[in-house]
Amino acid sequence: MDEWAGLITLPDPIINFIFSKGVNKQGMEDLKTSETWRVFKIQSELVDGFETLHGLGPAVTIFGSSKLMSGNKYYEDAVTVAKMLADDGFAIITGGGPGIMEGANKGAKKGRSQSVGLNIDIPAEQAPNMYQDISLSFRYFFIRKLMFIKYATAYVIFPGGFGTMDELFDALTLSQTKRIDSFPIILYGSDYWKGLIDWLKKTLVAQGTIKREDLALFSMVDSPKDVRFLVKEHFRVFGGVKPKPKPKPKPKYKYKRIKKTE
Repeated sequence: MDEWAGLITLPDPIINFIFSKGVNKQGMEDLKTSETWRVFKIQSELVDGFETLHGLGPAVTIFGSSKLMSGNKYYEDAVTVAKMLADDGFAIITGGGPGIMEGANKGAKKGRSQSVGLNIDIPAEQAPNMYQDISLSFRYFFIRKLMFIKYATAYVIFPGGFGTMDELFDALTLSQTKRIDSFPIILYGSDYWKGLIDWLKKTLVAQGTIKREDLALFSMVDSPKDVRFLVKEHFRVFGGVKPKPKPKPKPKYKYKRIKKTE
């Protein structure tokens, strides 16, 4: 019984299921093939995420396509945005993969704060990029999404596909319904996003499925400086834990040996 002591915080149906199987090998194998076993995997990912990211400090989560690689304008802008924010003391959180995510992690590594990657186990992607100080891997999308939103003080949304849209509308829903405190949701690249914004105005607002004031939940910008301004302005107005940049590295001096002359 003692070896199960750590499970006493689990719901009674789960505990009863475990003990009904006993502690023998066959019982454990039956448990691992059951739906109930997923509860343990979910709990493990939650605990790992909370313990790893606790104490991270103010952070900005940056989203964007895994398909936009180095040399693409948005990739290079992601590097610049992340470095600017990291130099201001904000940790940078991304999905940990290639493309825009890599650009943001790369910028964070160049800056003066933590670079965090929250990777996901899916068939098509993704190998973690090399620019991460903290790297976590998740099986479940909903836990990964929780970590994105829980530790972010702002979202910066670069051009992306369904995954990026999912994160955008998840944040808008939580803000609209007051389930989270309002924080900057910044769309980067008006050329990319203007079609979506026009659709929101001409269809959703016109049909009454959202209110016109809901459009104020996000901003749209075209330069890294504008992102930096919006994030810092939010902190100036609403306050919060002050970001603390890492100290600047001390310059390395090279000493040249001088030969004595006779």
